[in-house]
Amino acid sequence: MNPSPEPMRENAREAQASPARAAPWRGLGLGRRLWRGLVDVALPPSCMACRAAVDEPGCLCGSCWSRLSFIAAPFCDRLGTPLPYGFGEGRLLSPAAREAPPAYGRARAVAAFGEVARDLIHALKYADRLDIAPPMGRMMARAGADILSDAQALVPVPLHRLRLWRRRFNQSAALAGVIGGEAGLPVRAGWLERQRATVPQVGLDRAARARNVQGAFAVPEIAKGELRGRRLVLVDDVLTTGATIDACVKALLRAGAGRVDVLVFARVADAVDAPLS
Repeated sequence: MNPSPEPMRENAREAQASPARAAPWRGLGLGRRLWRGLVDVALPPSCMACRAAVDEPGCLCGSCWSRLSFIAAPFCDRLGTPLPYGFGEGRLLSPAAREAPPAYGRARAVAAFGEVARDLIHALKYADRLDIAPPMGRMMARAGADILSDAQALVPVPLHRLRLWRRRFNQSAALAGVIGGEAGLPVRAGWLERQRATVPQVGLDRAARARNVQGAFAVPEIAKGELRGRRLVLVDDVLTTGATIDACVKALLRAGAGRVDVLVFARVADAVDAPLS
């Protein structure tokens, strides 16, 4: 059991007042540094994506960092897709957002889906690389700071119980846990469930993806009272055609959610649109 913060603070104050009592605490810090050094010798830190040597664990090498297409302003306020330029003080909306607005309010992503983002997502999802969930989640918390600031809860995109049994963990829930810790928000995995199994979306076109997930998600009756009127952020690893995200958002809104925004690590952003203010 971890020591409570108050005794630790009290010990620290006593250590400052008494050099004799400070010795054990200095030794504890020295022990941690020594252990970290031994771990680094036995298991040198490696790039999260390509496994090249790096200085610190949980980071990218220079090559992978330079090839990760970060999404930064200006971007469409609704879709979160990058824009070639921005102007004025108002919200920037791409033509795609105006022509076919999504069910969700706003989407945010760390990066455009490309080689490095794909490698990170696949490593987490298919190679059991849970060690990269914390740094990925922290990056997502920074990218989605504006939509997290007034959110009331995080909801990870659920897996069907059979797929969860095979995979042993839900990568979206792992990311949501980190984001929740960074933003001080509760994670409500029980507010959305995948009530029927679906085939993997990989390889399906847009129409087939939409048909595949139609009616697949639902809010349990027991959760409807809790989420009613709440401002939620739906968390997933990637946003491609938006079929899965759209189905999840509609299920939450039908159950009474006040607003649903979306936060992913990467999103497909093929087309670059000029902004409409």
